[in-house]
Amino acid sequence: MKTIFKLILGLCLIPGSLTFAQSTRAITSGIIEYEKTANMYTLMRKKIPKDNIYVYNQNKPHYDNYLKNEPQYLKLYSSLIFGNNTSLFTPKPLAKPIFDYYNQPLVDQANIVFNNFTKSQSTIQKEYFERTFSVRDTLRRIKWKITDETREIAGYVCRRANGLLLDSVYAVAFYTDKIHVSGGPESFNGLPGMILGIALPHDNITWYATKVTEAPADVKKLVPPKKGTPIDNKGLLIELMKRYKDKGEIGRSFMKGYVL
Repeated sequence: MKTIFKLILGLCLIPGSLTFAQSTRAITSGIIEYEKTANMYTLMRKKIPKDNIYVYNQNKPHYDNYLKNEPQYLKLYSSLIFGNNTSLFTPKPLAKPIFDYYNQPLVDQANIVFNNFTKSQSTIQKEYFERTFSVRDTLRRIKWKITDETREIAGYVCRRANGLLLDSVYAVAFYTDKIHVSGGPESFNGLPGMILGIALPHDNITWYATKVTEAPADVKKLVPPKKGTPIDNKGLLIELMKRYKDKGEIGRSFMKGYVL
């Protein structure tokens, strides 16, 4: 009996076995680092619509210049701290600002997002040109369909789910049920675990976790952002319609980027 006990103890101390034990333990608090990737060649091409010849002629030289001098994929970084069934998503500053003609809401990271999953409430500090809004509303509702496909992200086996948000935006998410918080980057949520990867295929944008660190929840940091004029989602949409309702395809793209 002592020999069997020693054998079992020895197996538990093998590094590979220890790693397996750690990877299967449920995590309820920690920090996730995300990398956002934008396919700028495709996004820049969308800024030269043929339905508006003036905008086409104005933006075409900038598109050609981007192809010659800039990389195809723009990388942006952010972090998500989570615990106590809440999360706080915070973008990291860009090393080099995006030139105005190359920038657009889908590319930029203009949101600080606090989600309270127990109360189903969110507070988003949103930068909108030279204005700052504090968008307070219920959690975003996304229609998810979970599939059998899996992928490993940041050391976790994640299951794929296909989603529809804002009535027409298609999303592909990969989540892990080893992290017991139903959140993700930006305002993405609603799956039985943490979203570590998400793509908007028709918008040429992805977010993928690069590192997950288990750590105690820092209650001093896990609080809603306080800056900005209070508004709800309906009020924000009214503000966006005032500016973009007559701007054609470009206007629709900008509105989508601001409400995501």
